[in-house]
Amino acid sequence: MPHHQTVLVTGGAGFVGSHCVAELVERGHSVVVFDNLQQGHRAAVPDEAEFVEGDLASPAALTRLFGAFKFDAILHFASNSLVGESMRDPHLYLHDNVVNALNLVQFATDNKVPRFVLSSTANLFGMPDRMPIDEDTEIDPGSPYGESKFMIERILHWADKVHGMRSACLRYFNAAGAHPDGHLGEDHDPETHLIPLVLDVAAGKRPHIEIFGDDYPTVDGTCVRDYIHVSDLADAHVRVLSALDHRSCRYNLGNGRGYTVRQVIETARAVTGRDIQVRIGARRPGDPPVLIASSERVRADLGWNPRFPDLETIIHHAWDWRRRNPDGYQTHPVRQLMAAV
Repeated sequence: MPHHQTVLVTGGAGFVGSHCVAELVERGHSVVVFDNLQQGHRAAVPDEAEFVEGDLASPAALTRLFGAFKFDAILHFASNSLVGESMRDPHLYLHDNVVNALNLVQFATDNKVPRFVLSSTANLFGMPDRMPIDEDTEIDPGSPYGESKFMIERILHWADKVHGMRSACLRYFNAAGAHPDGHLGEDHDPETHLIPLVLDVAAGKRPHIEIFGDDYPTVDGTCVRDYIHVSDLADAHVRVLSALDHRSCRYNLGNGRGYTVRQVIETARAVTGRDIQVRIGARRPGDPPVLIASSERVRADLGWNPRFPDLETIIHHAWDWRRRNPDGYQTHPVRQLMAAV
């Protein structure tokens, strides 16, 4: 992908999206962030990027957006993304995620955008029968959330076949950590990800962390997951844009190694120097004992290698962000106000 392209990032005020925006800006691209701020944070979007508040459900908003800019590529992160919530409210996911993506793809193909990158999910693979999970693993989504992402992958397949819009679908596991320089981090409401929940306990914001089941067939009885540093994910999203000059592609992204819930907690204790109380709860339905991705294909094709593969560094960066921003992005307006006074 040549330098100085104009890239649209939907959901660019969110956790992974904002880190991708930072990566694109750093590499000299013009970035337009489109976000409805339901889950994202305006403070996560850098001054160098153009920010447009709007919703993918609104054709009028998309008409204005595509009328104002000519995009060389789209990175699509905007999504309802809570697996548990999707099990309670499948329609929200199967309708909103898919219809919003359809709207975006329609505008992209109508405006002859040549490249499209989808933030997809390892939840496509549900309860896989072998590890690690590579791109040839049978797709059997583990939730309506996973199903919605698979439906969008199929939409993109036909957008390529019919309109020639090349796409990359990046299926990843547990995005974690924070920007190494500490200016971006993870701030969800509600928070459902293990590492920030554990750090909440370390910071005194929660009394304990609950482990959902400690009788799995793993080294210490707790579930094994693949944690990938958010900046490494951002690097992969930007790298894959160049690959789209040649063909559409699908890649699994992960560390290639897994950590148990107890290992995450122990590492957080070591990094923070704080006591972290644990409670054991019942298993959650649909939680596979082990999920680990194989990233051999993306490593071979794009030369991608995680810069921050070890769990200690991932948690250290997340804790650094937390200490600088104890109230998440809410910390920022207060600081600006004090500076103004």
